[in-house]
Amino acid sequence: MNRRLIARLDVKMEHLIKGIHLEGWRKVGDPKKRAKLYYEQGADELLYMDVVASLYGRNNLSGIVREVASEVFIPITVGGGIRSLEAVREMLSVGADKVAVNTAATQDPDILRAISDTYGSQATVLSIEAKKQVTGGWEAMTDNGRNHSGRDAVAWAVEGQKLGAGELLVTSIDQDGTGRGMDAALISAIAREVDIPVIASGGVGNPRHVVDVLKNPDVSAVAVARDLHLEKHTLGDFRDACHAAGISTRHVGLEKVA
Repeated sequence: MNRRLIARLDVKMEHLIKGIHLEGWRKVGDPKKRAKLYYEQGADELLYMDVVASLYGRNNLSGIVREVASEVFIPITVGGGIRSLEAVREMLSVGADKVAVNTAATQDPDILRAISDTYGSQATVLSIEAKKQVTGGWEAMTDNGRNHSGRDAVAWAVEGQKLGAGELLVTSIDQDGTGRGMDAALISAIAREVDIPVIASGGVGNPRHVVDVLKNPDVSAVAVARDLHLEKHTLGDFRDACHAAGISTRHVGLEKVA
């Protein structure tokens, strides 16, 4: 099975941004131009997250997604502020293939079942922003890592699958934006308890970090942000490292945006 290399683009208003531990955001580029660049570099998918959606009560990425989807022919997942079936319908209508839900699902888990029943589990992604606890384990946080849900991240992942999620996006708040490597223990703890694809996110600082996580056969994909946005590495660098380690990824030829 090919593992996926996903470009993650966190967006605030019209700007591509990146922070550390899901805070301290700074502008790092244009979210539309970067999407096209990463597509040309061979990204398997794009992940757009509206980081201030919870403040405004809705996702504001429809314009960006509409433009990008007309020129980028790989799956697009959109998250942030997805709180209703109407919000899901809007995102899918402008070109998204999947929606990622976090805060709304912790408040009303049945939204996962509603999305899955209406649009299919393949379009339903449960986003889990996990923070390590001093007593052990990880708590699932909400509102872009600002608030506590009181839910154990691993147990919540298992419940999310039962409710209809077809995929999990697992972000380590502790590692996010640090470039120090991913929280392999967190990713492994969740991946071994579920049967649906798991996307690991948070902490990639070099190709070795991606390889280390994808050595776990239960991990389906890695989402990379910081290293791409700061132009420290390209998606080709990550793909080459995976191939050198014997990890299967999609063969990328000379695909270009038309």
